[in-house]
Amino acid sequence: MITLFLSPSCTSCRKARAWLTKHHLEFKEHNIVTSPLTKEELLSILALTENGTEDIISTRSKVFQRLEIDVDDLSVSNLIDLISENPSLLRRPIILDNKRMQIGFNEDEIRAFLPRDYRMQELQEATIKAEIEGENER
Repeated sequence: MITLFLSPSCTSCRKARAWLTKHHLEFKEHNIVTSPLTKEELLSILALTENGTEDIISTRSKVFQRLEIDVDDLSVSNLIDLISENPSLLRRPIILDNKRMQIGFNEDEIRAFLPRDYRMQELQEATIKAEIEGENER
């Protein structure tokens, strides 16, 4: 099952929700503002990142700039406490299932959450369409 960690006021979060709904993918929403992530959830998200905190911390957020912190100077425990107290430090949305994770909304990358057979069907349809258009140009 896909989990969509979001903040309702976030435009990218709304785009991700709309995309998942449009593609009829079953997902559960987790509002990180009203229900902050648990330590276990944050640790599992960090474990899935390629670049650690760099991938999940929004350095452009007002909270980050106001706090004037250097994330590299914090212990993991202190970082998790800080995120729990300030969920807007996280880049959003965070989309994950049991195999993959995406941070932020990217329409090309989110396609990885589509079932393989669905992606194969779309590829076949696009190939056929390209062949037909190529023949029409001749």
